[in-house]
Amino acid sequence: MSEVSTKAPRAGSGEMFDAIAARYDLLNRILSLGMDQGWRRRAVEALALRSGARVLDLATGTADLAMSIAKSYPDATVVGLDPSSGMLAEGAHKLVAAGLEGRVTLRIGDAQALPFEDASVDGVAIAFGIRNVPDRAKALREMARVTRPGGRVVILELSEPRAGVMGLLARTYVHEVVPRIGAALSGAKEYRYLQRSIEAFPPPDVFRRMMGEAGLSVLEASPLTFGVAHLFVGTPLGEGTRREEA
Repeated sequence: MSEVSTKAPRAGSGEMFDAIAARYDLLNRILSLGMDQGWRRRAVEALALRSGARVLDLATGTADLAMSIAKSYPDATVVGLDPSSGMLAEGAHKLVAAGLEGRVTLRIGDAQALPFEDASVDGVAIAFGIRNVPDRAKALREMARVTRPGGRVVILELSEPRAGVMGLLARTYVHEVVPRIGAALSGAKEYRYLQRSIEAFPPPDVFRRMMGEAGLSVLEASPLTFGVAHLFVGTPLGEGTRREEA
């Protein structure tokens, strides 16, 4: 008889998000004070998709961003990838309710090894997911690889506010309030991970450099809401200017 593993899931893994999938959307609204929806709209606009575009949404979770893309670009098709089957199940219910199941496809997948050919999508988006990827540089290279020339890679991520009185207030909220509310509402201590993962995420200038080293020309790196989040927009560099991988 095989033994049941009692090992806790890796912080930020698909298994960890399985545990909080059912209440993930509610928690996002509460913990971000509803601002996450406006941030996603900025990300969707930044994709600047052409007619009939094919879009890849990484770390799609419960498909919020994938649905926003499909609604904003009615002739686009969207593929959402996520390592959490629990989150994808929640997203599938939402797609049916919105009548979008024919235009948005959800798949288990890893941002570090995308199951797509080179230059096969018109845009890639990832919201609040890149900080959970163990090898961010590899994921960025994959995003650059699958995006067609002229297409865009849009990354929306929470960040550590660093300056000013509002930055201090935002840091206090992220460090002290968010983990407590998340744990109280979900009954999951995993929300303490949110604070640690934000602290560990590279500063904007460092992340911009990572994007460049991965083969992306950075078009925009904008702080949102006093630096609580950042929006990064890039486009694949020409083949002749991409750096050789080690």
